[in-house]
Amino acid sequence: MKTNLKELLEFPCSFTYKVMGEAKPELVEQVVEVVQRHAPGDYTPQVKPSSKGNYHSVSITINATHIDQVEILYEELGNIEIVRMVL
Repeated sequence: MKTNLKELLEFPCSFTYKVMGEAKPELVEQVVEVVQRHAPGDYTPQVKPSSKGNYHSVSITINATHIDQVEILYEELGNIEIVRMVL
């Protein structure tokens, strides 16, 4: 049985994205820039380096208002050139 994300969420709600990308200074800046376009707000992302320091994990929580917003952000965050994965 496959469950849609839409069926699990009740809007509005807090929704956290975990973005993994290359350990470059512009990673956090680019993630926040994309999020601001679709969910303007004051964000303080949490950044954790990988064990070897080659990658960073950026966690950012938004106040999601609808499923389209959540899905568009997944897509656009994944399109950032230095991003490797969005969870």
